[in-house]
Amino acid sequence: MQECVLGSLSFNGQRCTAIKIIFVHRKVADQFLTKLSAAIEQLPFGMPWEKGVALTPLPEPQKPAYLRQVIEDAVKHGAKVINKHGGATNESFVYPAVLYPVNSQMKMYSEEQFGPVIPVLPFDDIETPIEYLIESSHGQQVSLFSNNAAELASLIDPLVNQVSRVNINCQCQRGPDIFPFTGRKDSAEATLSVFDALRAFSIRSLVATKQTEQNKALINKIVSDQTSNFLSTKYIF
Repeated sequence: MQECVLGSLSFNGQRCTAIKIIFVHRKVADQFLTKLSAAIEQLPFGMPWEKGVALTPLPEPQKPAYLRQVIEDAVKHGAKVINKHGGATNESFVYPAVLYPVNSQMKMYSEEQFGPVIPVLPFDDIETPIEYLIESSHGQQVSLFSNNAAELASLIDPLVNQVSRVNINCQCQRGPDIFPFTGRKDSAEATLSVFDALRAFSIRSLVATKQTEQNKALINKIVSDQTSNFLSTKYIF
């Protein structure tokens, strides 16, 4: 549950890797919503410079009005605001709203709300979330939450062809920097990472020789005597 909360509400949900929609099996939906709402109530709110704050005012002046619009649209098409104070607004601060059940008629089914609104969509067949990702115009990341190894394995294979990163029991995220940050579809057809950046902005150089005993002895001597900084087996990890 903690990873779902972090994934959907870190930075008020205003990051490209935020969990924008949650699919939950109908059999456990009520239990999930109860726990999610309780977890949100524990989040402290205030100004960004205050220590320990998890929820803050939004930086975009027009964002509260847009979020109110998508919440009203969801309610109009059958969703309910599940958590206490969900969607309450004070100037530029919007309290997180959990909306359930979300369906394809609602704006937030396909729009990236980029804010503290959590759409929860029930499913009976696992093909439902898979089809959603297939039809989605975005393909950055997905998070899978399960303790069933066989179930996870059956989902990984189709999803790696739809998104660029599959997270197991953890939130979608940018790092660590040793991992490539990639996208598909309208999420951007590219890869970004420290490794790729260094490769892109560097001119690669090398030392080459023919594989003879004499040449191998020469190279080994240079390396063992540490007379060259470039031709060396000493690396900093």
